[in-house]
Amino acid sequence: MTRSAGRPLPPGRDVPNNVALRLAGRPGDRADDAADAQRPPNLAVGPTADVLRRLEITVLRRLDGMLQGDHRGLVPGHGSELGETRLYHPGDDVRRIDWNVTARMQTPHVRETIADRELETWLLADLSASLGFGTAACEKADLAVAAAAAVGHLTARTGNRIGAITLTGDRVSTTPARAGRLPLQALLHNLVGVAKAPDPGRSDLGTGVERLGRTMRRRGLAVVISDLLGSLAWEKPLRAIAVRHETLVIEIVDPRELELPDVGLLEVFDPETGDTREINTASARTRDLFAAAAATQRADIARAVRLAGADHLVLRTDRDWLVELVRFVSMRHERIGALARNRPA
Repeated sequence: MTRSAGRPLPPGRDVPNNVALRLAGRPGDRADDAADAQRPPNLAVGPTADVLRRLEITVLRRLDGMLQGDHRGLVPGHGSELGETRLYHPGDDVRRIDWNVTARMQTPHVRETIADRELETWLLADLSASLGFGTAACEKADLAVAAAAAVGHLTARTGNRIGAITLTGDRVSTTPARAGRLPLQALLHNLVGVAKAPDPGRSDLGTGVERLGRTMRRRGLAVVISDLLGSLAWEKPLRAIAVRHETLVIEIVDPRELELPDVGLLEVFDPETGDTREINTASARTRDLFAAAAATQRADIARAVRLAGADHLVLRTDRDWLVELVRFVSMRHERIGALARNRPA
């Protein structure tokens, strides 16, 4: 059995030592200290408090040098207070068209809103067993927690509230939204604990997104962190959230989920069900079919996120995740700034 029909089964960690070495290498083999700075802290090494301390230092120290301004948050909210109208520009959200002004002026106009300085952020962290896998700088669970920490520190630094819903196996837990550093540390402490020991079984991301929508009672920022493997049952509830809230989907990807290495006979397993399968990676046809199926899967995911009206950030375990995060924030601010500059005088 695979995770879902027609979708590639990610390779597991129970492989021969020589294969593991060829796939991931050994930490001791990496002499470049700069590469160490790119990796999220390993959740399996050291107490949780030390992991969180390293995360906080990594996020704040590096991001403070890349992003300036107290309110250059991860995703600046549109706000809820109505502002001025302006001409519609390609790329504007059609849901913000002011139809009364459009009818009067005979040209499409959108209604601006005044951004709220206080933003309530909710995380949906999918920490199912499938994230306990990684062949590059870290495991996907490490990267998921690091992404949650980055979102938390970027949105909570100015007193904004942040809460979280955590999925692992059949268990769903909620951490109420609170402001301040100590509540944020408690929230991340809980995420690290779940990531270290996830419950077996598959998580229902669609149900989690529905719960996220019911939990968010005031306009704010919704962030979904997951590898998005499995069905696309989350697309419809995600669309419902994006109608009311700023929505960001952070997809966690490992390079071995996109293509197979040529290492001969390889045993792979589904970490959520325990199903195993042997794959002959020496076959070029097998590797090509795997890569094609993975590309189709990721394209379907990207299309579903786009059609839902959410922003999409892909973080990979073989890349500098903070650079990718900063690039995303900068591009979004540039897009918002370009729209502001194009307003009629």
